[in-house]
Amino acid sequence: MRQNAFERTLVDLVRPEVESLGFTFWGLTSPSAGSKRVIRIYIDGPDGVSIDNCAEVSRQVGLVLEVEDIVSGAFTLEVSSPGLERKFFTLEQLGEYVGRTIEVKLAIPVNNRRNFKGALKELSPAGFVLAMGDEDTTLDWDAVKEAKLVHEF
Repeated sequence: MRQNAFERTLVDLVRPEVESLGFTFWGLTSPSAGSKRVIRIYIDGPDGVSIDNCAEVSRQVGLVLEVEDIVSGAFTLEVSSPGLERKFFTLEQLGEYVGRTIEVKLAIPVNNRRNFKGALKELSPAGFVLAMGDEDTTLDWDAVKEAKLVHEF
């Protein structure tokens, strides 16, 4: 999955802080919202995460971001759980979701298609296979722009 250089730098800075507090770092995004950047950090834990857990991580990471001063200008920091329809940030995160439905948007089209939805069938070192009806489609993780779990009630 594609991440820009700024996001990779943030991950390197934020991951150890999140993990030192006893949580799993799930991922982050950092879109610009006009002149202000929004940094969204997703954390998880063996029993999920509470609002208090998110606030604790927010305070710690906020201090680190202020001290390191790598975000130019004003920014908003948001910390949350990945949720039921979690976004995937690494190929390895897909591992426990084999058999579940995921939606995938590609940065680079495959067979003139960018959007896919199907059951995650298997993983390979470079990608994964989606079962979509009678057809299986192999997708390269490096071509993925976004992948998320589809929670079915």
